[in-house]
Amino acid sequence: MAEDLLVARRWAVGALLVMTFATGLVDAVSFLRLGHVFVANMTGNVVFLGFSVVRSDRLPVVAPIVAMTAFVLGAFLGGQLSRLLGGRPRLWLGGAFAGQAAGLALTALLIGTGVLRAEGRALLAIVALLGLCCGLQNATVRLLGPRDLTTTVLTQTLTALTAESVLGAGTGARPHRRVGSVLAMFAGAACGALLLQVTLAGVVALAAVLVAGVSWVFARAPLPVGVPA
Repeated sequence: MAEDLLVARRWAVGALLVMTFATGLVDAVSFLRLGHVFVANMTGNVVFLGFSVVRSDRLPVVAPIVAMTAFVLGAFLGGQLSRLLGGRPRLWLGGAFAGQAAGLALTALLIGTGVLRAEGRALLAIVALLGLCCGLQNATVRLLGPRDLTTTVLTQTLTALTAESVLGAGTGARPHRRVGSVLAMFAGAACGALLLQVTLAGVVALAAVLVAGVSWVFARAPLPVGVPA
């Protein structure tokens, strides 16, 4: 597994676990309040669309398409930022995550002021904004390289955790990171579901604050020897 995280490993691992928690918050918002759609986990949206072929009257169709379209656009933006700034990891990673935090903060502001409401066409606008942010996040983390800290999809994490354990293939590589990812996602989703009983905008705002913190970490973290600032 590639371990070139471009910044000091402990800083990167801690920041990505915080990002995973924030993902749980955002997907709690999208699934529980935006019509059972995911903005970070595109596998669920594809499955929902497949189900809708048979049961179109009970499952969302437009929202998953909007989420996937926005997600792809965000991922494209993330790829372009990597291409332009990848040689300067602090600027690239700090800037990408700062952009995501700004998008989340804008979404929270629009919801909190009543400009966007979780209903009708405005709901789709919220889905699009969150999907764009998550696409940017996914592309940046993927290009960063940590296969067991994807911050969004835990299928491979759980597979590696068990298959490579002492009871599986026996390698037992980095179980604490994988367990941490699962727990961070669980905690974020549970916290999001709890806070949604009080505030929708507040949950998105909390995610924005956490991602802003991650941006600061990557912008200020020590760099490995030989990596240019």
